[in-house]
Order: sequence, then structure tokens, then C-alpha cells
Amino acid sequence: MKASKYLITTLKDSPADAEIVSHQLMTRAGMIKKLGAGIYNYMPMGLRVIRKVEQIVREEMDRSGAIEVTMPVIQPAELWEETGRFQKMGPELLRIKDRHDRDFVIQPTSEEVVTDIARQEFKSYKQLPKNLYQIQTKFRDERRPRFGLMRGREFIMKDAYSFDKDMASAKASYQVMAQTYRRIFDRFGLRYRAVAADSGAIGGDLSEEFQVIAATGEDAIVYCPNSEYAANMEKAHAAEPQNKRADPKTGMTRIHTPTQSTCEEVAKLLQVGLVTTVKSLVLATDELDEHGAIKSSVVWLLLLRGDHEMNEVKVGKLPGFEGGFRFATTQEIQTHFGCKPGFLGPVQLKTPLKIIADKCVAVMSDWICGANEEGYHFQGVNWGRDLEEPSVVADIRNVVDGDLSPDGLGTLTIERGIEVGHVFYLGTKYSKAMHATFLDEAGKPQFMEMGCYGIGVTRVVAAAIEQNHDARGIIWPDSIAPFTVVICPIGMDRSEAVQTASTKLYEDLCAKGIDVILDDRGERPGAMFADWELIGVPHRVVLSDRGLKDNLVEYQHRTQSEPSKMGLDEVFGYLLAHFSTVN
Repeated sequence: MKASKYLITTLKDSPADAEIVSHQLMTRAGMIKKLGAGIYNYMPMGLRVIRKVEQIVREEMDRSGAIEVTMPVIQPAELWEETGRFQKMGPELLRIKDRHDRDFVIQPTSEEVVTDIARQEFKSYKQLPKNLYQIQTKFRDERRPRFGLMRGREFIMKDAYSFDKDMASAKASYQVMAQTYRRIFDRFGLRYRAVAADSGAIGGDLSEEFQVIAATGEDAIVYCPNSEYAANMEKAHAAEPQNKRADPKTGMTRIHTPTQSTCEEVAKLLQVGLVTTVKSLVLATDELDEHGAIKSSVVWLLLLRGDHEMNEVKVGKLPGFEGGFRFATTQEIQTHFGCKPGFLGPVQLKTPLKIIADKCVAVMSDWICGANEEGYHFQGVNWGRDLEEPSVVADIRNVVDGDLSPDGLGTLTIERGIEVGHVFYLGTKYSKAMHATFLDEAGKPQFMEMGCYGIGVTRVVAAAIEQNHDARGIIWPDSIAPFTVVICPIGMDRSEAVQTASTKLYEDLCAKGIDVILDDRGERPGAMFADWELIGVPHRVVLSDRGLKDNLVEYQHRTQSEPSKMGLDEVFGYLLAHFSTVN
């Protein structure tokens, strides 16, 4: 490709609404242009990156035995009504009507449509397993679209769906996809982690997120540097508390804390560690009648160490919380504690309630908590002496940096990540709802076991930039760069020697299948270099009259601060060897 024939539209400044680096740099590099809120034109330079991501995904999905299809962006609502998601999915699902007043949706995902394909095509166990995938445009009507391609409304996603005859086969298909995803992300050339994820209402342990490591990531991921343990914050567990509960050393005393209503404030006042305090969280679970009105409620007291935070996903899995929970109202708190929030605790309750203690709290002694009286806390509280043992002891907290890993192989570390892929065992959730059955070996109908596997193609592009950039612009890995090599001739329009050498190097690289662009626009060196550093092409070769007199060129990788001199033939051999090794 020659730059004079291409569309290169770089900008010096970022748009005012570009909040994160990937949005800023993609806009400045001319890769995307905003059309509406959360909707972007993919310009030629950006589309090249997207296509390279798609190609890696497609090659590895095909290698795994998956079969590519394309499902419509506009889908009949009746399929979504079969699963109940037409009503349940909420405003993110964009609903439209055609001229006959029939309901349709713009697909955010395609479980319904692919299950419809399966129930029509797969009649016998002999046809299974099958894995159907597509790389297709999706639309989710985000309430607040932002961050460019990171959280847009329209995006490109690879979604795949496996169909198996039983759970054992479905788990085998899941493992094939889990390994396929590792090959895909290895080929992207990005630093990533595959982390155990919560399976939601489906349950089970077969769910992994693929997180690109980036300081700007929205997700906290937890891992042990000494082992393979990795999970997202919702799923992560620390090792069981190593210490046994110590015997009481002091009596329980009531202390005046006039304005101190948080654990941090109380610890500071008493000049003790935050780990000696216990925080009280009051939750409620509701039983609803057939009209959705609250019929009855149960109030629960959750106790966590002062330096820990509640993990809502873990709490939601406790017995009694399966139907959801909420924070208790002021009236409910007053009824059970006789006090306003800020001074609550489990001792001397006004009305008994169920107490759930985090595992760390259950082994504490001589701890501090609210006294259920405004302006007062108890110090030196102990289980079994000052209050009964907790009703339930469970892991209900977020892990913290430095916790012991549950596999016993080290301590946990927390870093930020951007979720760009997810593999998930679905079971029969959709096949049962849509009556997708096959005949087993005995000739009896059985529901198909399903898995689903997604990669956010355009999100990968944004995540790659969030991970790989500097003050000058983007730094692409070779595998997904819009071009892998840029030839920058200085004075090409004035020097026949520069023109001849540049053209020959360009043609030689093209002949070897290397993705190269020749900047023949006649730009000044500073402007030309700035463009390609912003765009992020990994390898740059500069030719000039001065250098060619000694048969030398300048080579610089995008990560390097200074160029190095090479012979003209040497740089060709160097690039050829580099890409031969990479490929």
C-alpha cells in the first residue's frame, strides 16, 4: 500500500468527549469517526486492525472444528419471547416494529436464533457435537455509551455456541474452546489472564473471563504469581483463616465515640488497627406475592472485618438470598437495633435476627463494634461470652492484596483488567425453553447441552491500545497492527536514489507477504514520523540521501526511543527473519 493512495487523517488534538486513551488515540489516528452516541464509522486504518483481529479469531475457531455461520442483525421477537428475554432483558434490547406492526429486535447476542437453527438441523445424537460461530455486528442500547469502542452501542463480536448430547460432552466442548481462546489471545500478542468467573444463575464452575491487563481496566482480577490460580473479584477466594480464635483478654466495655460512625474513624480515635474492628451491614430479603408486592421480609445482619468489603455475588449465593436482596430500610434498622446506622452491632439487639459472620470475623476475639446506641461502641467483644455464635459463617468478602492463595502456593495479587472474552457453560437453559431436542442412542428425545463463547472484536482493539501506548501514540503488536512496516523516505520527490531504493525495498517486502506501507506523500520528516508514531506501526525504516551514500538506512521499532543504522540489504534480511520467526 502506498500512503498517497490511502486515507490517512490524523489529528493533533483529542475530541472533548474522549475520556480514555483508546478513544483519544483511535480518533486522533483516524481509525474511527463518531456518527452518534456510541456509534462509530470504522475508517480504513481502524478497519485493518479489526480485520486482523477477526482473521486470527476465524483461523483458530476453524482450527478447533467450529463452523462459521452468519445470523441476522434483525431478529423476530417471537424467538426471544420463547425464552422470556423479550420482556426480561430490559432497555438494552432495542425493539423495533416493521411495516406490518410485527415486533423485531436488533441482536445483542444470538442464543435464541442459534438454538432455533439447532432444533431444526440436529435431530440425532449422531450429528453432535456441533459448534456454530459468527463474527457479526451487535447492538446494545447502553444507557450511557462512552469510552469509544470500549463501551459503545454498536460493536463487532464473535459469538459461538456448542451443542452436545450430554453434560460430559458439553464439558469437553467447553475445554476445547477454553484452549482455543488461549491460542487466540496468545496470537494477539497481548498480556492477558484467563480468570475463573461467576456463573450467575446457571451455577457450576465452568466459566472463564479473558482479561487484557491494563491499568485503566474496569475489572479487578486476582491471581497468585506462584501458581495458576486466577479469578475475577466476584469469584475470588482467599485461603481459610490460618489463626484459631484466641481466648478473650479483656472484658467488654462501652466507649464513647461521639461523632465516629465508621470503622476507620473509631480505629483512629482509639489508636488501634482497623483489623480489630467489625462493620455491620443490614440486608433484607423479600417474599413477593403473585402481583410482585412484598408479602414478607427477613432482615439479616452481616459482619465483616473493618478493612474488608462485602462481595455481593458471594452473598447472593447464600441460602435465603437466592431471590435477591436489598439494604434494609431505616424503619427496619430502627426496629431491630433501636439506633440509626453508624453505631450498629450484633450485641444487645432490640429484636433478634439472623447473623452471618465472614470467616475472618468468626475467628476474631476482643473486637470492636457498634453498641446500638448513638455515640457509642463496644470494645473487647467476644463470641460465646458477649453474644451467641453466628447463625452462619461464610466467605462474604472481597479478597485483598496479600491474602493467602486458596491453593496454598503463595499470596494473592490484584491488578486491573479489561474483559474481552468469556467462555461459559449454559446447560439446557435455552434448549429447554425452546424445546431443542435430539434423539439419543435409545431413540428418546433429550435436550441439547449448550455452551456459549464470546470475544468482543472491537473491544480487543480498544483494550490493546489501553495496554500498549505512550506519549507519542499507539504501540501495536505485530499481529494486529494496521501495517507492520512503514517505509519513510526523506525527500523522495527530490531524490531519484531515495525513490528507487524506497520503491525496491517496498516491492521486495510486499513480494514476501509483509504488510508494508510506503509513505510517498512528500511530508516533512517530523510530520511523517509523528503520524506513524501516533498510528503505531511497529517497524519503521527511514531512507535519506545522506544515509544511502553509505548504503545505510535507519531502523526503529515503535518501542525504541532511538533508531539504529543498518545496511539497506541488512534491514530487508532483518525484517524477513523477524516475520519468519513470528509467523
